[in-house]
This record gives sequence, structure tokens and C-alpha cells, in this order.
Amino acid sequence: MAQSFDYEAASETGDAETSPLERLAEIAARTAEETGKFANVDAILRIPVTMQVVLGSATIPVANLMKLGRGAVVPLDHRVGEPVDVVVNGRVVARGEVVVVEEDNSRFGVSLTEIVGPLGQGDT
Repeated sequence: MAQSFDYEAASETGDAETSPLERLAEIAARTAEETGKFANVDAILRIPVTMQVVLGSATIPVANLMKLGRGAVVPLDHRVGEPVDVVVNGRVVARGEVVVVEEDNSRFGVSLTEIVGPLGQGDT
């Protein structure tokens, strides 16, 4: 029997300073407690996943690809200022803005602006 969970109510009770991943962990823990199906949620939360930030993409013929060399510029389908996609294990889970990391100006990070809900619906 499937259990339902009110994700909107869970997100309304979250602290404004809580990160989206912390909110997700809290929801998972609460759901596990309510259903009693997971004895150890920590084991699930330790599973490594691959996270990518997609700045954009381009489709070009192989012939043009073979002509690319050092200094070549490939235009992407995203424009400056548009949100970038945050992809976990091949699925878009959030969107955000590229930022410079405060501690080290030579590194970039992503400030999440939107968490993508089920079936690609945004949960801002």
C-alpha cells in the first residue's frame, strides 16, 4: 500500500535558512518515521550520487566538431543570466545561478533558486 506525504506542508514548516538538501533529508526522515519502512535512513542518505551543473548544450555536426581547436567558441543554448540546471544521476533536480565562492575567488558555485518537483514541476 502506497503512503502519501504532503510535501507542501513539509516545505512550509522548513526554516528559511535550511538548505534544500537538508529539507529533503528531513522529509525523508519524517516519511520513514511515519511509514516505519526504513529502519536506518542514515544508510540511504550516505549513498553517493553524481551531481552536475549544466551550463548549456549545443548540437553540431561531427565535421564541425572535428574542426574545433584551441580557442574555438561553441555557442550554447543558454543565455547569460538564465538559470543553470543541477542534475543528479541524470535527472534535473534544481535550477540555480552561477556564483563566485566567497572564500576563494577562483572557484565557482551554484546558488539554488528552484527545486524541481515531481514530473519537472518547480517548487520555489
